[in-house]
Amino acid sequence: MSFASSRLNPVHSLGFITAYGRFVQFCLSVLAWFFRGPGIWLRWRLIAPQIYMVGVASIPVIGITGAFIGMILALETFVQFESVGLQGTMGAIINVSVVKQIGPVLAAVMVAGRVGGALTAELGTMRVTEQLDAMRAMATDPIAYLVVPRVLACAIMTPILTIYSDLLGVFGGYTFTVLINDVPSTQYWGFTAGFVSWYEPTVGLVKAFFFGLSIGLISCYKGFTCRPGAAGVGRATTQAFVASFLSIIMINLVLAQFLNTVYQWIYNDVATLPL
Repeated sequence: MSFASSRLNPVHSLGFITAYGRFVQFCLSVLAWFFRGPGIWLRWRLIAPQIYMVGVASIPVIGITGAFIGMILALETFVQFESVGLQGTMGAIINVSVVKQIGPVLAAVMVAGRVGGALTAELGTMRVTEQLDAMRAMATDPIAYLVVPRVLACAIMTPILTIYSDLLGVFGGYTFTVLINDVPSTQYWGFTAGFVSWYEPTVGLVKAFFFGLSIGLISCYKGFTCRPGAAGVGRATTQAFVASFLSIIMINLVLAQFLNTVYQWIYNDVATLPL
């Protein structure tokens, strides 16, 4: 049987549907623990180490990539805008792009690559070594003690890392535009103030929250369902990053359309919609 025909096999398709159903069931189980009494919210001894791993330990890579992305965006934009004499407006383009799109997506991708794989490998190893079964045998729900703190840490820290990425991206764009290419600082920040309102940072932070939530859920699910052996853990880690990256792209599109629609509905004026 060829590869193409095997992908169209009803049994193969049923397996995909079953896998998605199990993932939805897993997500509902995790979300149910968020509201099942105050106990899990008070267990900061479980959440604090995960916040450190997801957030504090990710600061260097987020900062470096954010700053360089801002400078690269300024470099490519400056060449085009200088040719038409609009280099003074670069602050609006760079900062809207960084705060609304690039910052949240960049921070989420870094979290997915650095943290998501680690979560999958850690939980996958616990599954392979039957530590999860041992917890269930002792009447301890591994979802409450292992998954919920990690998902919460991802959902909480991704927006915070996004703010950090935004600041470094804006600084990188300012450095290249104003300090290197001598664009007047008053023009740079003047156009920025005219185009960046409360809407852009809010959109970025809302996106970052859902990015972090999806990364935590996908990574933990892949760890809980990985196949036995070192190869199974490695395959699950790769699948977790790929699935997290795809979810980031899809959530970004859906939320961008939804939030733009809400903005237009509230203000009832398409012309005032920020870029």
